[in-house]
Amino acid sequence: MTSTDAEPAAAPFARGPAEASAAPRRWLRPPARGDRAALRWWLVTRPAIFLLVGASGWVFAADGAAKPTSYLGTWDRWDFKHFRTIAEYGYAGNPKSGPAVPLEAFFPGYPAALHVVHVFVGSWIAAGLLISLVCGAAAVVLLSRVAGLDHPESVGERAVLLLLLSPPAVFLAAGYTEALFLMLALAAWLCARRGVWHWAGLLTAAALTVRVNGAFLLCAVAVEFLTAKDGRRRWRDAPWIVIGALPGLIYMAYLYRRTGDWTAWNSAQATGWDRHLVGPVQAFTNTWHEAFKTGPGTILNFTWMARWEMVAVLVGVLLTGYLLRKRRWAEATYVGLTVVSLGISSTYFSVPRATLLWWPLWIVLAQITLKYRAAFTGYLALIAPFAVVFALLFGAGRWAG
Repeated sequence: MTSTDAEPAAAPFARGPAEASAAPRRWLRPPARGDRAALRWWLVTRPAIFLLVGASGWVFAADGAAKPTSYLGTWDRWDFKHFRTIAEYGYAGNPKSGPAVPLEAFFPGYPAALHVVHVFVGSWIAAGLLISLVCGAAAVVLLSRVAGLDHPESVGERAVLLLLLSPPAVFLAAGYTEALFLMLALAAWLCARRGVWHWAGLLTAAALTVRVNGAFLLCAVAVEFLTAKDGRRRWRDAPWIVIGALPGLIYMAYLYRRTGDWTAWNSAQATGWDRHLVGPVQAFTNTWHEAFKTGPGTILNFTWMARWEMVAVLVGVLLTGYLLRKRRWAEATYVGLTVVSLGISSTYFSVPRATLLWWPLWIVLAQITLKYRAAFTGYLALIAPFAVVFALLFGAGRWAG
């Protein structure tokens, strides 16, 4: 009998008020074996990520350059510059130069956290790295615990390892929103699975301050509440789920007051990144053209990444279909809504990064690779090396999805 043939662990649902209120305290217990394994994988993979990104400042330095990019400078890439601008100046941007792109495209949760940590650290880049280091550690522990609700402990450890070896895993270390959002989303989901709906609602609300994906998480938590048949659903707890939507409504109201546009977030996506809503066929056609075009004006880095975008969307479609087949309605809602939102953009954009937030993907892959050793070998041989490529691209300031 393989480890995946063992009886799944019983989900510790909190059915009574006293048990529910005690749930957060249970998370503060000394780390269990699965927690320690998750943290161990997180810690042992950090030096490689930090080394690769730092080395890219030397490896890809322009010939004849007086000096390579500084170590912290290799992390000051792409969206982090915008997060830093919001944290330092607000949505109006630097009063001397103004915002480079419409900053309304970014939710306020991460810049707020960056502003707070910067007070103690003194460096914006170091503050971003510290947020991701701490939140990423918490996220992998939570991923292991979520996997342990329905599966043996080995599945949780393997899920963490597969996540950390995935190509876009560099974004869990960088000053980006992925680590913070994943921590909040997994904590909210764990609470929902345990029937602790007040914490599920509050944590979902916190996640929605960080990324628009929080809206998809809110829908998933609502579906989990409505489909729960094991005593977790108590209608008096329903208002807590509704509370999860408040940050999104407040941010929309703020944007309307600031810009006169209730959908300023979406408008900023269109203005700053040329992301418009189109039909799924048009989105696929546009991305296909971007992935295989040649000739003058072709940016090979973006062409190569467009192919990864298509692969990531395919993975999302297959995962959603699998979850629907297994009647895992809430998880299918979360992943499916994410895939739909990304799949009707003018071109696929940042989908590989989005896979980091699909915790069902890593749990399903963990089950497969534990059952079939060849699958794990194949993952390590074919997929994990691209994590090196993505890290080097990011550190070199080239688009890495």
